[in-house]
Amino acid sequence: MKTNTLFWSVVVLCGSNSLHAQQDLADWPDWAYARHEPLTAEDFSIPARSGEPPDFTYEAGDPAKLSLPGASLSFIDSEINNFYGPADWYPYEHPEMPEIVAKGDPERGIRACAFCHFANGQGKTENAHLSGLPANYFLAQLEAFISGDRFTSDPRKPNTYEMTRMAALMTEEEKRQAAEYFESIAFQPMVRVVETETAPQVKTLPTQLVVPIESAPWIPLGNQIIEVPANPYATEALRDPHTTFISYVPLGSVAKGQALVETGGGKTIQCAICHGLELSGLGDVPGIAGRTASYNMRQMWDIKRGTRVSPLMTAVVANLSSEDMLNILAYVASL
Repeated sequence: MKTNTLFWSVVVLCGSNSLHAQQDLADWPDWAYARHEPLTAEDFSIPARSGEPPDFTYEAGDPAKLSLPGASLSFIDSEINNFYGPADWYPYEHPEMPEIVAKGDPERGIRACAFCHFANGQGKTENAHLSGLPANYFLAQLEAFISGDRFTSDPRKPNTYEMTRMAALMTEEEKRQAAEYFESIAFQPMVRVVETETAPQVKTLPTQLVVPIESAPWIPLGNQIIEVPANPYATEALRDPHTTFISYVPLGSVAKGQALVETGGGKTIQCAICHGLELSGLGDVPGIAGRTASYNMRQMWDIKRGTRVSPLMTAVVANLSSEDMLNILAYVASL
């Protein structure tokens, strides 16, 4: 790979944000950041990530042809997990992909957008759901990554560092092409919400995808959401763009969330005012219905902690606790 000349440096948390982010650690929604152990004050002292991009080496697995239901194509493991041109299982379901989406640019170390977010932009729990996003909003978020206005309040979450780097490396034309491409694809709701007292034990893969531990007994859910792929193998190994998720949420959380969404509950405003009547988006404000609770929770929590700048949302989340947000997003995911 050609050495890219862009020096990148991301300050984990700086100035007053560092102190602010360390507050209320007991209230921290670790589950949303693909972590199931408490955040500690020491986590904020990790050094800033700087220098060259991560090593994108990949050890190929199964050389046999693999397939997915309804797909006329088949691929071997190294084709499916190709950072710079991942397998496109259902090419007839989306417009022609721009080069930056389909292949990225190995010379600059920019992985294909389709590798993490899939060709249809649906994404997964650990990253953004891009399909159907307004192009203007999409472009604004890339600029926010570059400026530092969009960062993570949890220094253990690595994806944000990678998006910051790639946004800075993309040309303005590449950004526009990606924004217009994903805007043109309708988002498909991808979550089945299950209210329960118990949930699977889980582990976090190197990709940050949370999956159930096979054969492990279920445990009390507590006050969190456990969100896992309906078919972990298809999601992780085959990168199935039709992947769906199961969200195990606390008993009663959906009704509590619906009340907050529809009335504000004296703590906030009705979500439909900005996100539209069905929470599917309004103008340049993105849709939130049917997205994974993990992703939506990270955005709300980062805004509340001040590591993501959002003039529209700052006052909305100011009086919400992490439990309020959990309830809201359990309901929103169910739509």
